[in-house]
Amino acid sequence: MRTRLATALGIALLLGALGTAGCSTLTQLVPSSATPIPPAASQLTTATNLGAVEINSYRGKKLDAVGSEPENSIKGPQHIDVKTYRLGVSGLVKTPLSLTYDQVTAMPAFQKVTTLNCVEGWSVTYLWTGVKLKDILERAGYGPTAKVVIFKCYDGYTTSLPLDFIVNRNILLAYKMNGVVMPPERGFPFQVVAEDQLGYKWAKWVTDIQVSNDTNYRGYWEQRGYENTATVPGTK
Repeated sequence: MRTRLATALGIALLLGALGTAGCSTLTQLVPSSATPIPPAASQLTTATNLGAVEINSYRGKKLDAVGSEPENSIKGPQHIDVKTYRLGVSGLVKTPLSLTYDQVTAMPAFQKVTTLNCVEGWSVTYLWTGVKLKDILERAGYGPTAKVVIFKCYDGYTTSLPLDFIVNRNILLAYKMNGVVMPPERGFPFQVVAEDQLGYKWAKWVTDIQVSNDTNYRGYWEQRGYENTATVPGTK
């Protein structure tokens, strides 16, 4: 919802907190338990690397090109220097973290296919690769009073997700799309890939993750009067 806002009530509520993605994740095409990526065969380590190739299908499902999604972020694509980048994890945790890009991507990787059906009238389907947010949070050791996870981004955008939603749905902090490293336009180095009713709360260019007990927290669009939970009459 970083561009024009629809006027119909149902659309406005879903689009209201669109955040960096501008869309609602309405369809999850693989089970919510993310699929672990098998380790690469050791004999490939001596092979010549020809570079990554974007895939266009996965398990028989056609994928959209990474560059096909309209750009609708609040301040345009952000360009982050991965050499100086740090992902902070703070708040109600035992061990605050400051992780480099390589430290995050070295964690166990998982994959999911997710389709975005945008209220602006377009849909895209991608294969996402990333780490489970709950693995990062467990590494920091979140406290028993934790209820909400707040995401802060390089462009000033903020949003939040319930902790139990992140844990139970294996929500990814993604760094690849369709087998290739996501470009700056899509959120490099990391994007939160939420799902279903809370799918509008995607966050690109994530720099900080804060664990909180503030269930009333309002992010960028929520502070401007839009629904925090995407609750629309007649939906579940």
